[in-house]
Amino acid sequence: MKKQIKVNAISYAHLVKAMMMGDMNCQELAEETGLHLTTVYQYTRELHAVGAAHIVRFDPDDRGRKLIKVYKIGEGKDAKRIPMTKAERQHRRRQLVKAQQQLAVVAGKGRYVLAANGRLRFEEVAA
Repeated sequence: MKKQIKVNAISYAHLVKAMMMGDMNCQELAEETGLHLTTVYQYTRELHAVGAAHIVRFDPDDRGRKLIKVYKIGEGKDAKRIPMTKAERQHRRRQLVKAQQQLAVVAGKGRYVLAANGRLRFEEVAA
């Protein structure tokens, strides 16, 4: 009789082994195991729901928000997600506006002029 190979069970075993080695996010687990990212999300969500895995920390995403869950096999207390403070959000917004103004100056659509209080002020150039 020919031996049956259960691919699903093998893939799941590789996922659990990778989670036991260290704390990894779902993207890293997908690369390590070869499973599709959606499948890894589903497995980790279910492992977390039954208490077999816990969230170690939250890593920043491309936009700097701490949203990416980092899982580890075993019982444990989930890490708290610390959202950005209002000051951090405002700082990022001001940096974005400043960068847009600098691009406008380089493109010739704006300029910096000296204001009455001695500071530089951005002004759009009328076309």
